[in-house]
Amino acid sequence: MPGFELFGDKERKEVAQVLDTGVLMRYGFDGMRNGQWKAKELEAALAKRMQVTHAHLTSSGTAALTVALASAGIGAGDEVIMPTFTFVASFESILALGAIPILVDVDDTLTLAPKAVKAAITPRTKVVMPVHMCGSMADLKALRGICDKHGLLLLEDACQAIGGTYEGKPLGSIGDLGCFSFDYVKTVTCGEGGAVVTNSIAFYENAHQYSDHGHDHRGNDRGAESHPFLGYNYRISELNAAVGCAQLPRLDEFIAIQKQYYLTIKAALEEIPEVSFRRIPEGGEGNYGFLNFFLPTKELAQQVHLALGKHGVDTCFYWFDNNWHYYRKWEHLTKGKALGKLPTDVLEGLPDYKKSDFSASDHWVGRTISCLIKLGWTEEEVDQRAIKMAEVIKSVLSI
Repeated sequence: MPGFELFGDKERKEVAQVLDTGVLMRYGFDGMRNGQWKAKELEAALAKRMQVTHAHLTSSGTAALTVALASAGIGAGDEVIMPTFTFVASFESILALGAIPILVDVDDTLTLAPKAVKAAITPRTKVVMPVHMCGSMADLKALRGICDKHGLLLLEDACQAIGGTYEGKPLGSIGDLGCFSFDYVKTVTCGEGGAVVTNSIAFYENAHQYSDHGHDHRGNDRGAESHPFLGYNYRISELNAAVGCAQLPRLDEFIAIQKQYYLTIKAALEEIPEVSFRRIPEGGEGNYGFLNFFLPTKELAQQVHLALGKHGVDTCFYWFDNNWHYYRKWEHLTKGKALGKLPTDVLEGLPDYKKSDFSASDHWVGRTISCLIKLGWTEEEVDQRAIKMAEVIKSVLSI
């Protein structure tokens, strides 16, 4: 999956152009730039690729989520519905604004279960945030319908799913707001970086101002810009944007490689009756960054995962016991561990997650193994890996 596996002359050329100017900041220093505006260039390319009117780059995917929520006016005491299976950045971005992360179950898509979303809505709910984990999407039509019925915003966290589509539209472009990560291990990488995409001019204006200390970015004198509201520093650098300028045009190339390798491994595992696969919603196509499959029980999944590792298949993940991506290890959230005092709205509004029942999520995530699809593999390595994975799984199942 990581785009860094195929770094080459194109990335070096873009970075060199920035270094030649000496201007590493995305704003200002117009006379020194020699026409080089990498962040603006990448934003324009991303908006075109995602079929939206606006894109704004940030310093990370986490920053993108924070900026997206802030741009929509989400703040103290507002509730944001999010899945139990995601990266910790999902609830970090919510808490950063004093809002309340409301965890709900995932289903066989490994993303938000629409029924669970419906049950979690309260008068304080403002946003539904599906996370397209491991390259594939939630039931976006159902979630869009729920949001429209209840007057809620749909914010797509597509940080792991760039290049995927739903009903012909790019993931990230279907909600009111969409977010991407371009960190070091994403399909398209800037080393560090993220982006907010939207068709709302109001959200876009808020986003680019909020992520640069509230600068309004009007006129040609940065020192004379006004500050219509409080902001913070979530800017991307020109160096990071330069890497993205080389990587984004390669997205189709990357997706094609991932798809080929994904289908090769899946074909081998399909021969095993006990193995089933993550549901892709009708009309959807993931970005093939991970192959996610189910074993009949949690215990078998644990045994298979351990056996795969012992036999050198080292790119498979068992999320149920993962420290970063599943609610079971989020003690810092459930116990409210923070360096400073948490806001009163958070302390009073945060559910007692120690008492929550997420057995529906456990049913699916506990049985799931995810195989990362690496861009740097050769076809021969993929063929051998597919055979090895099938052999190991069959050996565990036969015990």
